[in-house]
Amino acid sequence: MARILLVDDEPMMLDLLQLFLEPHGFDCLKAESGEEALKMAEQVDLHLVILDLMMPQMDGWAVCREMRRRSADLPILMLTAMGETADIVKGLETGADDYMAKPFEEDELVARVRALLRRAGRQDVLETEGLVWERDRFRIKFHGANIRLTPKEFELLGLLMREPGRVFDRETLLGHVWGWDTETEGRTVDSHIRNLREKIRCSGFPIDRHLLTVRGVGYKWDARGD
Repeated sequence: MARILLVDDEPMMLDLLQLFLEPHGFDCLKAESGEEALKMAEQVDLHLVILDLMMPQMDGWAVCREMRRRSADLPILMLTAMGETADIVKGLETGADDYMAKPFEEDELVARVRALLRRAGRQDVLETEGLVWERDRFRIKFHGANIRLTPKEFELLGLLMREPGRVFDRETLLGHVWGWDTETEGRTVDSHIRNLREKIRCSGFPIDRHLLTVRGVGYKWDARGD
């Protein structure tokens, strides 16, 4: 059963969300402040967070940034009365995976939750042409031989392999790997990608066919190596 953390400073909204979601098989936890939400996220294995923005003390923007800093994989759906285009853009750039404006329809909420959970299916082992990335063992292998990468190189490779074909700009890679509040510059990504390529190339894996530079944007993983 998917466990969802509902974060809103209005108890009635939390109750409504719970009423909508639990009949569909979701286990709902509730937090009435950003601070409480972050504490619960440390203590409980969550599958998704539904997050309000306009909360006193610690607002939803700050909560999202901190949650994203701690985890690149936890899906975050912002659900708020702030529905202007600028708000949506800011929410997605802060690290949210989806954004819904209040008022909302139950069916759409449930559909979006299900879509986020499908996309976030945890992949512990990724493989391309004999190159194997293993999350839990913190290990990269090519035809059985280990390749030693730094933690940041390992996370970069896993992020790219997890979504083949997706073009990641440098800012997004920085956010997922270094944290969304990092002051690290984009050229740090370039340096890590360069080192990653050199280490994997030495193993014999055709890295240059798979880890591609998208000029002026960032990088992507081509699983087929066309």
